[in-house]
Amino acid sequence: MNALPRKPRILALSGGVGGAKLARGLTRELSVDELIVVCNTGDDFEHLGLTVCPDLDSVLYAVAGLADDARGWGRADETWNFLDALRAMDGESWFQLGDRDLAQHVQRSAWLRSGLSLSEVTARLGRAHGVRHSIVPMCDEPVRTQLRTAEGWLDFQDYFVRRRAAPLVHDLRYVGAAAARASLAWPAIEPQLDAIVICPSNPYLSIDPILAVPDWHSRVRERRAPVVAVSPIVAGDALKGCAAKMLREFGLAVNPVSIARHYGELLDALVIDSQDAKYANEIEQLGLAVHVTQTVMRNDDDRGGLARTVLDFARGLRARSLASRRA
Repeated sequence: MNALPRKPRILALSGGVGGAKLARGLTRELSVDELIVVCNTGDDFEHLGLTVCPDLDSVLYAVAGLADDARGWGRADETWNFLDALRAMDGESWFQLGDRDLAQHVQRSAWLRSGLSLSEVTARLGRAHGVRHSIVPMCDEPVRTQLRTAEGWLDFQDYFVRRRAAPLVHDLRYVGAAAARASLAWPAIEPQLDAIVICPSNPYLSIDPILAVPDWHSRVRERRAPVVAVSPIVAGDALKGCAAKMLREFGLAVNPVSIARHYGELLDALVIDSQDAKYANEIEQLGLAVHVTQTVMRNDDDRGGLARTVLDFARGLRARSLASRRA
């Protein structure tokens, strides 16, 4: 297993596509000793006898420079021979597995069956892809996100992929989270942190599963370092995924104010896109610091630029907090 940083400066919480983009930016700005990225595993599921971890893989592929930016998921330069053969046999082809991606799931599943933990397996996969930064699952125990819809309770992948996120969502639950344990030993890393960064991921489907693990919720709530989130909502929509759809279904406005209210007391500050600057005052009235900037990440320059902006903002908050304690 990769040795975790002894004195990390930034702990990032990430889901899939949007979070993975910022995670890549953070790895370009921070050394391997300064960053830990904690990934949502509520999306994980068993498919064709394999353990599939979509958000972990999205972050690993993004950090390794292997992600397919055009599709927004999976590996670049993918081939589809396995999936074509599966369709010819009328197999379960609704979840698209490319050939290179499939190799990752096969190897992960074999290592898990041999008795390795998900943390150990993820570290091995990271090394195989040349990833030196610490990318870790939120926990080693299985946690499964489920959504209550008009069709009843649906597993996340059934809702999101098989049904293309079409059913109306009434509620969510994170099965197994209450009994799960955080994957990191907190006292060893917390005193050195400059900030906890919540990446621009769907709060309900990507970040809440992490916070549903009691250790993670209490750690974020009782933090000494500032917690800074990047809004996944830009100009009235989500750039990827169904965050905007879910906000509407819960009767909430599709803007960064709803994101700020959702995280509530867990948050110290919110980074919002320049297109949403009009909401800054309303967010500040909630007691949060706000930074307005370009948050849309189309390429590595954008990812690195947003990472620098978030880090500078967070460190400024940290410095002001320390100064006020000394005063």
